[in-house]
Amino acid sequence: MEKTAIKKKGWGARWLWMVMALVAVFVAMAVSSRTSPRIALFGAIDRACKCARGTPKYSGMVEDCCCDYETVDHLNEEVLNPSLQELVKTPFFRYFKVKLWCDCPFWPDDGMCRLRDCSVCECPESEFPESFKKPHRFSMNDLVCQEGKPQAAVDRTLDSKAFRGWTEIDNPWTNDDETDNDEMTYVNLQLNPERYTGYTGPSARRIWDSVYSENCPKYPSQELCQEEKILYKLISGLHSSISIHIAAEYLLDEATNLWGQNLTLMYDRVLKYPDRVRNLYFTFLFVLRAVTKAADYLEQAEYDTGNYNEDLRTQSLIKQLLYNPKLQAACPIPFDEANLWKGQSGPELKQKIQQQFRNISALMDCVGCEKCRLWGKLQVLGLGTALKILFSVDGQENSIQTLQLQRNEVIALMNLLNRLSESVKFVHEVGPAADRIMEGHFSAHTTLINSLKRIWSFASKT
Repeated sequence: MEKTAIKKKGWGARWLWMVMALVAVFVAMAVSSRTSPRIALFGAIDRACKCARGTPKYSGMVEDCCCDYETVDHLNEEVLNPSLQELVKTPFFRYFKVKLWCDCPFWPDDGMCRLRDCSVCECPESEFPESFKKPHRFSMNDLVCQEGKPQAAVDRTLDSKAFRGWTEIDNPWTNDDETDNDEMTYVNLQLNPERYTGYTGPSARRIWDSVYSENCPKYPSQELCQEEKILYKLISGLHSSISIHIAAEYLLDEATNLWGQNLTLMYDRVLKYPDRVRNLYFTFLFVLRAVTKAADYLEQAEYDTGNYNEDLRTQSLIKQLLYNPKLQAACPIPFDEANLWKGQSGPELKQKIQQQFRNISALMDCVGCEKCRLWGKLQVLGLGTALKILFSVDGQENSIQTLQLQRNEVIALMNLLNRLSESVKFVHEVGPAADRIMEGHFSAHTTLINSLKRIWSFASKT
């Protein structure tokens, strides 16, 4: 009896130890899972960034470019990002002309692409000044069109500024319908920031699946030529930038309208894939090269909105950006396009890739969310404008003297450069700490699994 009692007592003590160990492990896991998002979402991450900056994850030359990662990060922080942030807030660059109602040329309406009557009030060019004098905000009907999500609807408020029209010129790299004034409306980009909208699921995935599967070559592949690889990298870099902006300004709690950073999402979509980060840097330098190559044209362009002082400031900011001595000294030619489209097959290859990019441009009409469609159209037009500048319309190398751009192309180009600049800055500042947080999260889960295995093994032996 005594031995049995002692044995039962010992067995009970073991189970008590196991229960306490399990409780301790789960408490540790809960604390870890609660702490990580809080650090990631509410800004404490800034304290961790400074230590990480001394050991950059990406170093050396950016692939296919003429600048290294360290130089890009330094120039972006010191020169490019501050200038671009000021520039896109000016009256000229804050307005974008766009067709927001859906007319998808690739598949029928699937219930996600909103009807024309549910979209932005369309104002003919002749009535445009009047629409500025009568600001119009989205109505409840507009919210119904966005599945009740106010964060997905475009704010259409405009102010009393006006534009002088530029010549409408065809861009062989983009879809032609963007020059149809009867289908266009002006949008204030400052009132419609690129961020989370709630647009997810099969409809959203189908857009990117179509971009990659139908228009981009299967990369990486030894059979691809340099031009085809570049197209893939441009699309991948743009995709990475869009994902970063969604994660950087994310709706954390819809009930309280709480916004913040979702570093878990950013890590899962971009940061844990080094090639996606590299393609982001590549796309940034590609677009920067287009801007610097078109410097003479952009310097002389008319930035006329009817506000004399603001227009002078815009022109001054453009010149400061284009001719910054630090940029010219450290990275005078961010990307060298001179070796592309060589050989007898060059013209044919160029036409093929142009058509692929035009299809990508047309796919933006299939996006089932107004704000996503707005920023998709703007950034694809900006990328098409960069392609137009670097590989000029008449097909002759470095024939920048014949370049002609629409006002909308200039607006899209500079706003795209700013979007990419913000993404590069965010990756540089937050990326190392996000990696550590996610690695710590994975480590905590590994510890939990190992602890459970040990407890189970101990229990089995008893």
